[in-house]
Amino acid sequence: MKEELFVSGRNIPNIDPYLNIWHWQIPLYLFLGGLAAGILFFAGYFVVRGKEKEMQTTVKWAPILAPIALILGLFALFLDLKHKLYFWQLYTTIRLESPMGWGAWTLMIITPLSFVWVASYMKELVPGWHWKFDFLEKFEAWVIKNRVGLAWVMMIYAIILGVYTGILLSAFNARPLWNTSILGPLFLVSGFSTGLATIIWMSKDANERKVLSRIDLVFIFIELFLIIHLFMGFLAGSQTAIEAANLFLGGEFTVSFWVFVVLIGLILPAVFETIEIWGIHVPKWLPPAMILFGGFMFRFIMVEAGQITRYLY
Repeated sequence: MKEELFVSGRNIPNIDPYLNIWHWQIPLYLFLGGLAAGILFFAGYFVVRGKEKEMQTTVKWAPILAPIALILGLFALFLDLKHKLYFWQLYTTIRLESPMGWGAWTLMIITPLSFVWVASYMKELVPGWHWKFDFLEKFEAWVIKNRVGLAWVMMIYAIILGVYTGILLSAFNARPLWNTSILGPLFLVSGFSTGLATIIWMSKDANERKVLSRIDLVFIFIELFLIIHLFMGFLAGSQTAIEAANLFLGGEFTVSFWVFVVLIGLILPAVFETIEIWGIHVPKWLPPAMILFGGFMFRFIMVEAGQITRYLY
């Protein structure tokens, strides 16, 4: 008979609750989903505002990236699934309390919607473009006629998608770092900021970039506020919440988070966008590239750090 002495309540197979390790696929999926949500939201926003002609890149060109980002994100999520052949059961098993169920249906709606949006501008983007089938021509005419209504629907689902990327983590109550209502709004704001950064990078219109940079500055400051509020909430919470915060306040994620996410991904881009608005030349690719890098690192770090934190010791 073999005797074993357990000196800890952790990592006991079939006894201690455990979470299958999430690797690069999940943060990539969260990043691409938030980026697509940001692009689609502002494409719809400026159509609703009647500024389609002034914001050509925002409305017509940048949305081409949205369906690509969504498909790549879904493919990354598919790679992470353990039972890949049963993914379709997300659509046949209706559970209103399941964040993944809501996310699956949101993606099911917004992905084809993004394709329809891009297709409705193909004749303007590609001279000489025509659809081979009459029913597609009629459908395009209907979409163009009802584009403002379509923009409203797309904006709503873009918000749901952006919030969902954070709720997907916050629904894991057993992980103190993720178990906060701040993650939903934080991931939404971060996703919108990365979407704006992508559009700014693509745009060749100085006035369009200036308008988007001003909006992006607002989102950067909101994101910084939410990050501060996030840690204030942790430090005022239980011991496990304090220990989760300490991973970023002297722990192993301190340098990576505060340098890559906060400094490079938020503060420096805000400074560069501000001085660019004042008329001082800044390479137009620099602030967007830093925001995109910081946005991805934020999701990567949150996913990695969240899997370390736990209530059971």
